[in-house]
Amino acid sequence: MRVQNRATAGGLGFLLLLAACSSGAGRAGSAIPGFSPSPLVDPRDIISGGPPPDGIPPIDHPKFERASSVDWLAPKEPVIAIELKGDARAYPAQIMLWHEIVNDTVGDVPVTVTYCPLCNIGIAFRRPVIDGRLLDFGTSGKLYKSNLVMYDRQTRSLWPQALGKAVIGPLTGMKLEWVPVQMVAWADWQTVHPDGKVLSPDTGEDRPYGENPYVGYDDPGSSPFLFRGKADPRLQAKARVVSVQVGTDVVAFPYRELETRRNGPWSAVEEDVSGRPVVVLWKGGTLSAVNQAQIRDSVDVGATGVFDRRLDGRTLTFRATPAGPVDAETGSRWDLFGRAVDGPLLGQALDHVVSVESLWFDWAAFHPGTRIWQG
Repeated sequence: MRVQNRATAGGLGFLLLLAACSSGAGRAGSAIPGFSPSPLVDPRDIISGGPPPDGIPPIDHPKFERASSVDWLAPKEPVIAIELKGDARAYPAQIMLWHEIVNDTVGDVPVTVTYCPLCNIGIAFRRPVIDGRLLDFGTSGKLYKSNLVMYDRQTRSLWPQALGKAVIGPLTGMKLEWVPVQMVAWADWQTVHPDGKVLSPDTGEDRPYGENPYVGYDDPGSSPFLFRGKADPRLQAKARVVSVQVGTDVVAFPYRELETRRNGPWSAVEEDVSGRPVVVLWKGGTLSAVNQAQIRDSVDVGATGVFDRRLDGRTLTFRATPAGPVDAETGSRWDLFGRAVDGPLLGQALDHVVSVESLWFDWAAFHPGTRIWQG
């Protein structure tokens, strides 16, 4: 495994940031009524990942290209897909690897789209307004349990990405609202959204987009980067999972288990999560972002989508076919985005369930009570 570009001297910059969070000095560091003044985690567990604050530069003024005009992505390259109010956007992993955060507005909704390559987690959050100020987020240069730690520029509070919650600073205890996203193959997304918007590599920064600075990072048996503590031994540390939480019920679906149940490129499995009936779809044909030096040369790991099986007063049941998932009740065929593409339910869509694709070690570190789906 080779991890580049994180070993720069950035400790002093973050110590100043952490001091501002903890001291209460100035408006940005002052306590805000309704939030906890005490840290939720031991500050000593938030450690330097190398770069200084915003040394991995977030994208604050993203530019986009029409999907139909993009010719620089390989068909199987992964993109983070989001759709709000009919506004469909794709954030290529080859760009997110080098920036990790995009502050954007999708469907008139202010959001922050994030990607942590060290745990392969892509999450989007709604950006709240606090004290009359719309929050935007930067990279602190620090890690908590090997996970990206964001900071908001308005109060300088610290937010581990996997929690979506402020753990140190004036907003301690505040939780962000998650927005459903999927990490899918570029070709699959482009087919569904030919007029969608794609984050442009015209970012104002000079980065070798398409190259992966984390070569071999997801190799089975390799060790996580700067991860303290013992990884949950129930799965390999770098096993890929997609996880769902409903209330206190947390379930992780290993990609390995999903792939073994495939019919052609597809698998479809069902589970009740705290009483919510969900279907987890898996489709082969999406590359890893953190495997080979060139992303387009990486291994195929597949992609997932998680949806509520209830539609129009009935609960659908699914089976995988080589042409795609089919529900037993109507014989309609569905795509990876939870939309019926053929049959009596053509044009209808299942409700997207917020799910998180990640490497097992990190998900388990944040959610030690997770149960592992085994069929």
